[in-house]
Amino acid sequence: MTLSRPSQSTLALAAVTLSSLMFGLEISSVPVILPTLERTLGADFIQLQWVMNAYTVAVASVLMAAGAVADRFGRKRVFLIGTAAFGLTSLACGLTDNIAVLIGARFLQGIAGGVMLICQVAILSHQFREPKARSVAYAWWGVIFGFGLGFGPLIGSGIIAVAGWEWVFLVHAALALPTFALGFVGVQESKDPKASRLDIAGILTLSIAVLALTAFITEAPRLGLVSATSLAILFVSIVSFVAFVMVERRVAYPMFDFGVFRVPFFSAALVGAVGMNISFWPLIIYLPIWFHAGLGLSSIAVGVALLAYTLPTLVVPPLAERLSLRFGSGLVIPGGLFAIGGGLLMMRLSLELSGAGWPLLAPGLVLAGIGLGLTNTTVTNTATGVVSGDRAGMASGLDMSARMITLAINIAVMGAILFNGVLAHLTTASQSVNLRDGAVLHQVAERVAAGSLNTGIAADLAQQALGVGFGWITLYGGLGCWLLALGSRALFSAASRQSSARVQART
Repeated sequence: MTLSRPSQSTLALAAVTLSSLMFGLEISSVPVILPTLERTLGADFIQLQWVMNAYTVAVASVLMAAGAVADRFGRKRVFLIGTAAFGLTSLACGLTDNIAVLIGARFLQGIAGGVMLICQVAILSHQFREPKARSVAYAWWGVIFGFGLGFGPLIGSGIIAVAGWEWVFLVHAALALPTFALGFVGVQESKDPKASRLDIAGILTLSIAVLALTAFITEAPRLGLVSATSLAILFVSIVSFVAFVMVERRVAYPMFDFGVFRVPFFSAALVGAVGMNISFWPLIIYLPIWFHAGLGLSSIAVGVALLAYTLPTLVVPPLAERLSLRFGSGLVIPGGLFAIGGGLLMMRLSLELSGAGWPLLAPGLVLAGIGLGLTNTTVTNTATGVVSGDRAGMASGLDMSARMITLAINIAVMGAILFNGVLAHLTTASQSVNLRDGAVLHQVAERVAAGSLNTGIAADLAQQALGVGFGWITLYGGLGCWLLALGSRALFSAASRQSSARVQART
């Protein structure tokens, strides 16, 4: 007996939402296990950064390529391959007790996650043609995706407390099975008969550029900023990026159509995407370290505390939509960025107060979450809504790629800033704690930045140093977000003036 179309579409929606849940959880639940990985696997600070960045770099590298492959060879086929690969790589992450293997498995998991993510939107767009049904489908997709992102820290903390860190990954191996089965039965195959050829040169040059730049920022504190190895990595990144731009301007079927940047409202929205991912999202990687080591919270308490940061991102978007309709995205996006920056700077100021703890951080956490809720969906809606329909897929891919690339780079940047803040404080105190050996001081700073207070120095000094480093990264994220808020507002204002001038010229 064949399934009727409504029941088949329901199964497809279930498959897509389950895959979005896995993707969201894999971003927000993993940060809470980083302090545990430091203790159980002996991971150092740089390795902890790579546990997160291997995933984000892989997602950023594969997004546009996966979209082109799915268009040519079938969205259902590629989605099922991505789902199976995500389950297998999650299994590999959970079964290993070697940090290097975990990092490698995370990279492969990121490739699979990027494939799933890009196929989700294509499947929903094809399977739900009626406007009302499509609206309902996208609403469910957004809610489940948001649930994974918002409750990921609490879910991850609960898993650690009940079953151990491995199950933060193994749970996805279990979820991948019903997701695959639902997708196999429910998703209708679809292709784009006009799909462009795969831009292999563009994919390779961009991936190498992002990976090399991330490696330079992450490894430079250990290798030396001006060491031959560091400079060689930076050189590879620059050359690869220049090659990418040259390829994209000459190839017949470019992965990135730079012409879309000539749409001023699109560029202004993209600045908003960058602003969120130099501030809110990379900070979520380091907040659990500060909550656990700096404030002494348990794993469950860390997850609960992070809800102040993530829950507003779930409840504010409907308000953001209404505000955008009334005041325009040109005010809502910069306003959201300003709120994110203000929240991070409030966290920074709270560290100066006597006995600063989680209650004093909470207002800044909530304000930053509200800011992300105002900005996140507004950016996507603006970026895809201001270009022609035939370029909406390109605009969406650029938006997601910009987010993931910026996130990958800024996880590394914040990590470098955190380490240097810790190192600066320990260097100042080195005379009193007998840490005059530069190499030993460097090792101690790495361990403190990773959240370890058992480093051979007084725990209160290590805690103070970690607080200094945390203050530096919130200052960076807050001020950076404010600068991008000003940039986004300036671009929106210029775009509005251009639009008004064109209307007046026509009349």
